[in-house]
Amino acid sequence: ASTTSYIASMLRPEVIRDLKLAEFGLRMVPCDPAIQVAFPDGRVVPWWADRDRAVAEFRKHSRKDAERFVQVDDQLKKLARYLQPFFLEPPPDVAQGVLGFSELLRMGTRFRNISNCEVFQLVSFLTGSLGEFLDRNYESGTIKTMFLANNVYGKHGGPYQPGSAIGLLFHLLSGGEHELQGFQGHVIGGMGAISNALAASGRKLGVEIRTSAPVAQIDSRNGRARGVVLEDGTEIRGRVVLSNADPKRTFLKMIPASELPGEFLQAIRGIRMAGPCAKVNLALSEEPRFTGTPSSHTPLERTFYTLVPSLEFAERCYDIAKFGDIPGELWVDCVIASNADHTLAPAGTHIMTCFVQYVPYHLREGTWDEKRALLGDRVIRKIAEHAPNVPNSIIAHQVLTPLDLERTYGLTEGNIFHGDLSVDQLFFMRPVPGWSQYRTPIEGLYLCGAGTHPGGGVTGAPGHNAAHQVLRDWKKGRFKAGAA
Repeated sequence: ASTTSYIASMLRPEVIRDLKLAEFGLRMVPCDPAIQVAFPDGRVVPWWADRDRAVAEFRKHSRKDAERFVQVDDQLKKLARYLQPFFLEPPPDVAQGVLGFSELLRMGTRFRNISNCEVFQLVSFLTGSLGEFLDRNYESGTIKTMFLANNVYGKHGGPYQPGSAIGLLFHLLSGGEHELQGFQGHVIGGMGAISNALAASGRKLGVEIRTSAPVAQIDSRNGRARGVVLEDGTEIRGRVVLSNADPKRTFLKMIPASELPGEFLQAIRGIRMAGPCAKVNLALSEEPRFTGTPSSHTPLERTFYTLVPSLEFAERCYDIAKFGDIPGELWVDCVIASNADHTLAPAGTHIMTCFVQYVPYHLREGTWDEKRALLGDRVIRKIAEHAPNVPNSIIAHQVLTPLDLERTYGLTEGNIFHGDLSVDQLFFMRPVPGWSQYRTPIEGLYLCGAGTHPGGGVTGAPGHNAAHQVLRDWKKGRFKAGAA
């Protein structure tokens, strides 16, 4: 079962091809509908992957919005294509204060065909709010909620917060084996099948993988990485070290402060984390029956339900959570992965994983160990409003609070993206200004995780980009034997 991540949407086609992941067992089944919202009045509204079918569905709720959707979809996909190349390359190096000619040329070629109007639109998406964009373009609350259901995941701020519109473009970057814009897929065998395919590909290339081997310290002396020391005292020497841990864990817990510049440490401490998400995983004795689901839906079409009624509801959830309280009414995503992949549970039983948006890492009162059961109860109560058979069919359940995500998976403050995806923490500002190109103040130490450009999600892009940066530096002779 996929206990944390649960849908593959932006896994880079280049990573799949270069590492031949399909040959090592990776298989993804497209989510269709890509989004499906269960509303309080008993309606279940799907957003079909096929655009004509989606338009026909939206027309039931607003003919005007259905026609506008086609125009907006074309606009968004075109803007997303301008951003696509930046996903698999380092951000421009602005550490020196002036962009070099090669950097300007590289950026310029990406936008050589962009119009003035599209520039304005792109800036608006990078800085504007999702709510205001939807209010400008659509009249139906139902249609607005469909867009909301695929955005602002895992980030701080409600849908009316500046910068929240950027998710509209991120989710239209191409993904999957066939490079489809807006692709979302169920990974057969669970999300861990991606890790297994990566491991198998690596082993064939001679990679040695150690698990259950936590790193206690990155061995850094005189400004150069020399390897790592495991918790059991084992030393592993190396001329290059890549850290997939988040920036705060890497620099504040694994390296002595005396080895790093004071200004750099101050910037790392200032990265906004405080993850606003939780997970609840359920083993069920029968399939959840969501009220309003058409009887014609196949099992694959009964895998994905989002429980969020409106933009205003989402904004109120965030307002409550940002002051340290657990909202009484929660935004919950439900994925019945066993409907897409029958290998995940015994016949007749099911696995449902639930993503909870807008809960606080820092509680105003009490601790997460005290409030874990309360969160689980509220999630199950919310699900029961739409699928009444769920509470009595629970065989086992797991509640992962933001604190549990930190303890179990090493995510500082439970942030699934290794740092909030806000405009001031993206592109050449990620993880901190001046250090966006995967290198660090420690020679031979690189970051390769979600805390670097382009950010979180199961994309493979940060690792791809960091690896290529290491190769460039290797070819320049920065890691010759004896250099350490």
